Amino acid sequence: MPSSSVIRRAFARIPDRNVWTIYTAILLLGVAYGVSIAVLAIHLKANGIPELAMGGLAAAFAVGIVTFSIPAGWIVQRFGAKATLLVALAGYAACVSAFPFLTTTTGLSVARFFDGAFSVGVWVAAETALLSRSNATNKAFVMSLYAMSLGLGYVFGPLLAIGVVAGAGTSGSFVAAGVLALVATVVILLRLDGGRAAETGGEAHHDEDGGGERTPARRVLWRIKTSCLATFSYGYFQASVVLYLPLFLIQSKGIPKERTILITAFFALGMLLSTTVVSRLGDRHGHLLVMRALGAIGGMMVASFVLLSSFAAMCGAVFVAGATLAAISPVSLALQGVVVARRDLGRANAFYNAAYAAGMLLGPPISSVLFTKLGGAEMLLHLAAIWATFVAITLVFASDDPKRGARKGAAAAQVSAVAE
Repeated sequence: MPSSSVIRRAFARIPDRNVWTIYTAILLLGVAYGVSIAVLAIHLKANGIPELAMGGLAAAFAVGIVTFSIPAGWIVQRFGAKATLLVALAGYAACVSAFPFLTTTTGLSVARFFDGAFSVGVWVAAETALLSRSNATNKAFVMSLYAMSLGLGYVFGPLLAIGVVAGAGTSGSFVAAGVLALVATVVILLRLDGGRAAETGGEAHHDEDGGGERTPARRVLWRIKTSCLATFSYGYFQASVVLYLPLFLIQSKGIPKERTILITAFFALGMLLSTTVVSRLGDRHGHLLVMRALGAIGGMMVASFVLLSSFAAMCGAVFVAGATLAAISPVSLALQGVVVARRDLGRANAFYNAAYAAGMLLGPPISSVLFTKLGGAEMLLHLAAIWATFVAITLVFASDDPKRGARKGAAAAQVSAVAE
């Protein structure tokens, strides 16, 4: 069967059992996210939480990510990825399980804050371990399967939530999410190798900084600036478009409310179908080059929402946007895995996730002002402008991609050979 052939090739490219253990845990966590997020708004509404307070809870989650992103990198570097994953997964399980038993906005906000804090701990630890265990020729492929594991969880989670809600109500969905996170914790405990040597088995790059000396934080950040800009742009876009694209379609395009639910499905489907192909192109031809192309195509799709009137055409544009913009994340992670020394990966991933959370924090309030004051079309065009800015900056810093230097060297060698 073709599917089994694909799976065999994936195992051949990634023989390390520990990588697949992390994928399993992340898939379980993704399902937990999907189960809880699918019923979050319904649960809050049923318990009398006003819409404005719901926005505050989303902000509390993002603040938790921002606050703990940098410390998470230090914790991974100090205690290792396995220990960090165990604590963060168990902490998330406790937070999400307690959520339905909290009745005040303050209590819910605290739970969401630590939900974000423990989540970023999982992300930083998992990404650091995966990048450490991959080499320069398959980093994007490894990270694409990581993104797919999380994405598949978001697909399966809501489907599971339907059955759980029917049997145990919305409160049962949060408890189910906690159980899934605990299972992920057990998977990591029993199957992931521990120890500093085991967690840094991959290929190091840019080790000219000297032995085990710590690279200054500003130097690490400068090396990954284009990766951070990519994830900032995506966080800004994602948090804004989820809230305001459905409203734009309903108010400006006359799309029935129930049909807008399909928009998320088309976006996720685009990401799932393209991410491994895009990542292999990044590994082969240059991560920053591929990110630039994805940003340009995806930005044009976002701008096209303003002009399209057919719902089918809009679904197609959303599919392409998901196939490009959502696929940038694994490629941007792979780029920083190539340009940063192995010993600095924990801090690099911390900066990366902090940039993502900063985008999530800034996007919705700015987009809400534009949507309210100017309209949905202007709000969408400003999102397209965010991606245009990203593309322009990647042109300025094109030399950040090591593959570009290799391509230029090969071209110079060909010219020299012809001249001789």
